[in-house]
Amino acid sequence: MQTLFAWDFNDREDRNLDAIIEENFHQFAPNFDDHGFVRDLVKGVIEHLEAINSYIIKYATEWPLDQITIIDRNILRIGIYELVFDTNIPAKVAINEAIEMAKTFGGDSSGKFVNGVLGAIMKELPAKQVDTQPAPAQEINKE
Repeated sequence: MQTLFAWDFNDREDRNLDAIIEENFHQFAPNFDDHGFVRDLVKGVIEHLEAINSYIIKYATEWPLDQITIIDRNILRIGIYELVFDTNIPAKVAINEAIEMAKTFGGDSSGKFVNGVLGAIMKELPAKQVDTQPAPAQEINKE
């Protein structure tokens, strides 16, 4: 979220994304290896930005895109990317993560706003395969 916030705040210049990601890791998690998760997430949001923004415009009808706070707008972008375009993340997980980010980093009503927008989108989407697969059976350790 920090990377997308900085990118959006600085007029959405793509050429700075890798530098922003590196700086965020250097400052906040210097020894953490996320195995490329952040890069993949940011790249996915940017690749699908036009479609993601269309979802925001369609489902946040009371708020023009440029009037949604930068934090809420980018939390929605992440949530919509995970909900619509990332086939490996269950829909409920994508929504819950976005709501928690909104509660932590957004304003007083950000959690409800994000929940409302993502919940409305989820109702319109076909179920993702990851959501329809049965949970894997847990192995019982018999020693």
